[in-house]
Amino acid sequence: MLRLDNLAKQYGQVTALDGVSFDVERGNLLGFLGPNGAGKTTAMRSIFGLVALDSGQVLFDGHQVGPEDRLAFGYMPEQRGLYTSMKVGEQLTYFGTLHGLSRANATKSTEVLLEEMDLADRIDSKVEQLSHGNQQRVQLAAALVHDPSVLVLDEPFSGLDPIGVTSMENILRERAGRGSAVMFSSHQLDLVEGLCDEVVIINKGKLALHGSMDELRQRSDRRRLEVALGDAATDWTPGVAGVEVVKRSSNRVFLSVPVDVDLSAVLASASSAGSVGAFTFEPPTLSQMFRQAVGIEDSDAIEAVDGMGGRAVGHQ
Repeated sequence: MLRLDNLAKQYGQVTALDGVSFDVERGNLLGFLGPNGAGKTTAMRSIFGLVALDSGQVLFDGHQVGPEDRLAFGYMPEQRGLYTSMKVGEQLTYFGTLHGLSRANATKSTEVLLEEMDLADRIDSKVEQLSHGNQQRVQLAAALVHDPSVLVLDEPFSGLDPIGVTSMENILRERAGRGSAVMFSSHQLDLVEGLCDEVVIINKGKLALHGSMDELRQRSDRRRLEVALGDAATDWTPGVAGVEVVKRSSNRVFLSVPVDVDLSAVLASASSAGSVGAFTFEPPTLSQMFRQAVGIEDSDAIEAVDGMGGRAVGHQ
């Protein structure tokens, strides 16, 4: 098990991490979320000793992480860490030897990974000759070539097309299924919601929310209500205490409501505006829980988040 224990880091007057603690269990996929500037990259870099913490520690299986442990970890940074003029196969083999593999084993692992990622035909290509998506896959292969016990990825889905996203999802599931502790950051909240066992949300360097998706939904004091109205009456406003309009689309109105909302009052209000074709009361989405955890409350920000498919927007 990987444990981040009370991590703290200050950059001048800026607090990057303020007592952040959570675990990443072996065999689990953990989504690490937060607005831009929340401290995610600082936390991930601290796992690999790339950031000197002011206080706190990173533990693995009960002991403080050291150089030997890090050789068995895999890291995919958001910024490319590849040699662009070096051939793909040679590069992955080289990274494997840096992690302690023999050259023969590193070469074999490289060939297996490239086959798995549909890149076997690019083994002799230079990284600079690859598309953005294929460079992203090679970057992931560099983190996987030594079969890491811990896998940490910073925005691994950024810039991938739908086929690339599906391939990345499958690889991460497979690695977690083999017993690796996997954590990754992402602004694509709908993707995280469908993929991860647990979610951690940090905001302004502090832990804002942590738990499994089921636990977070049960703990939330908000729910999602979707109302379909006839006659395109989408200018309807409920007028019920605590009920907020999240988004309007075609003849549908999406609401955020208290868990104990008087549904009959909302239904009566909707019926007064026109015929009600659907009235769906559901647990909150990860996007809703994210907004609440980080304090995004204004309607413009809410619509921007939902309009991007659950992707968080640029709050620093």
